[in-house]
Amino acid sequence: MFDIIGKRYWYFLISLIIILPGIVVMAIWGMPLSIDFKGGTLMQISFPENVQPAPSDIVLLYQKVEINDAQVTTSEDGQYIIKSAFIDETKRIEVVNAMADEFGARPTVNQYDSVGPTIGKEVTSRAGMAIGVAALGVILFITFAFRGIPHAFRYGVCAIIAMAHDVLVVISISAIGGHFFGWQIDSLFLTALLTVIGFSVQDKIVVFDRIRENSNIYRRLPFETLANHSIVQTLQRSINTQLMTSEFMLLAMALFGGVTLREFSLILLIGLLMGTYSSIFIAAPILVIWEKKEWQTWFKRKPKAVTQG
Repeated sequence: MFDIIGKRYWYFLISLIIILPGIVVMAIWGMPLSIDFKGGTLMQISFPENVQPAPSDIVLLYQKVEINDAQVTTSEDGQYIIKSAFIDETKRIEVVNAMADEFGARPTVNQYDSVGPTIGKEVTSRAGMAIGVAALGVILFITFAFRGIPHAFRYGVCAIIAMAHDVLVVISISAIGGHFFGWQIDSLFLTALLTVIGFSVQDKIVVFDRIRENSNIYRRLPFETLANHSIVQTLQRSINTQLMTSEFMLLAMALFGGVTLREFSLILLIGLLMGTYSSIFIAAPILVIWEKKEWQTWFKRKPKAVTQG
């Protein structure tokens, strides 16, 4: 039998190694929030084939019309993606006219999204509220569903702690991707995050449910052995189900789905993988730690062995 529970602190260390770099990146450079959360304007334009200004020229043009924070990137099909502070429709027309005068051709505006700072803050607060309500609902549901066994509330809390682990991993990876690869936390990221939360909780309930069933069968087993046996029983199901139904499909989307879907697919791929990982290596081990109250001995010195001479 695999001794998964016995190596629990090693798994916690692995998670810490994954999460800490992202926290450091966020502390130094901040979260890579898109205009959906912090407010701003995104404009996607294209020029005729004979007119292809450099992105730096577009940034300079924005500065001429008193917009000093424009960021310009180009897509694979030659379109310019311009992100800046919030500008209204009047200012947008002024920018387009300035481009026509500066570059000798009027650009085609393929996309124009503008979100005010107030709306961005409201979206942020509602996103946090949605995650909080989901967490509370999970605790209440698991506590009610597991009411027939001792300490049912613990199962719900441990599921939320493991879910928070998955969220932190996703945010950490996104922060690193935002700094080094230009990823942004937008509404599509929020969709991926909520999907990860749903799948993550589902996996944990499967493992906890097996612990509940085995607790009625193997009453005399120590809880640590019982939990380890339950994890091993669900191990094949968790890995096979995740790989066959989700991971391969998301990997294909990330590789061949184009730039628009790549970041979304990678976030889901990482999040669902971490959901399976935490169901096996984080959730049940935390439950064992709580059951054994191991925190009471974390900072105590081990007694020295007495030698007889």
